[in-house]
Formats: sequence, C-alpha cells, structure tokens
Amino acid sequence: MGKIKTLVFSGGEIHDYKGCGQAAMEALSAREEFDLTYIENDLDALIAPKLDPYDLIVFYYTVGTIPDAPKNGLLNYVASGKGYAGFHSAADSFRDCPEYRAMVGGHFITHPAYRQFQVSIVDGDHPITKDMNEFYVTDEQYILDYDPRVHVLASALWKGKAMPVVWTKPWGKGRVFYLSLGHNPDSAKDANFKVLLQRGALWAGTPTG
Repeated sequence: MGKIKTLVFSGGEIHDYKGCGQAAMEALSAREEFDLTYIENDLDALIAPKLDPYDLIVFYYTVGTIPDAPKNGLLNYVASGKGYAGFHSAADSFRDCPEYRAMVGGHFITHPAYRQFQVSIVDGDHPITKDMNEFYVTDEQYILDYDPRVHVLASALWKGKAMPVVWTKPWGKGRVFYLSLGHNPDSAKDANFKVLLQRGALWAGTPTG
C-alpha cells in the first residue's frame, strides 16, 4: 500500500487555525505513512470531485457556515469509504449544519477554563489507544453533546462525569476519528496529542475494505 494521501484543512474563526494547522502538519509529517497537502479556509476545496485524490481529510475549523456544495462534497467523500480525522474545533464547525454534526458524532456545548486535566484511556485494545496510559494535558476541555453510539476511546472528568476526549465512528463506508484536544499550538505540540492524532489519522485513512 502506498502513502495515505492526506489533506490537512484548517480555518474559521476564534482559534489560531494557522498555528494549529501547522502543528497538525508537523505531527503528521513525523510519520512516513502520510503524503500531506495543506489548505486554509477554502471551502470550495471540498466541492466534488476535488477531494477524490485524497484518502483522508484532517480537519480543524471553527464555527462558520458551509454551503451545500462543499457540505455534500465532504459528507459524500467520507461516506464513499474515505477517512475523516477532526480535532478540537472540528466539533464546533458549521453550527447550523446538522448533517455535518451527525457525521462527526457530536458537537461543542461549552468549555471550562484552559487548565491541566487528566485523560483516561477507556479502550486500551484499540489501535489508536493501544498501550497508552492515563495522562495529563494542559488544554481546553470540550464539553460535548454526542451520539451515544460513538466508540469512546478516551475520556476526562467534568463535574464528576466522564466526557469523551477521543472517539471513532462510521460514516457510510468511511471512518471518522475525533480528538477533542488541540485548542492552541502549544497544546497541539503535546506528545500525547501527537500520538493520538497520528494514530487516529492512520486508522481513519486506512481503507476498511
């Protein structure tokens, strides 16, 4: 099998999408499995058939709106058997688009202050979290409304309840990976963040059939 042709797509408002997009590029370029392309803010790049050359899209985008053509291009691309790996604000993209939220598997509700918190591994047998132990991060914890059918791999406590940090799910024939960490470039350079993004992208970008 050749390299995973990967589009890293960042943009939107609020967050440092340039810094986080570059941090994602750095993390993924440390693995030889990825052939990387980087695009900022150009939603037209999602219009069919422009995504066809890629096996995987890594996504970091905050709020904004998505017109029907790029929305359908992205959703159909993943459903056709391709991979989607979103991190942090990928769960806060396109708030008025229920189809996008359904694909991701959940969406942002609120967050406590940027702080240190503990992440626990829920499924230590999955290839994304295999052999990982609980760890501390300094990041912005996302509190999410999520589909209970997602497969939670890691979580963190919020007000005494476990809130997902990492999950996977199907979308049609495609694979969806979501990682809630990565608020800013510093947190996106955390060693555990890098491992989870690399492994999640490998998993999502590997064909299921």
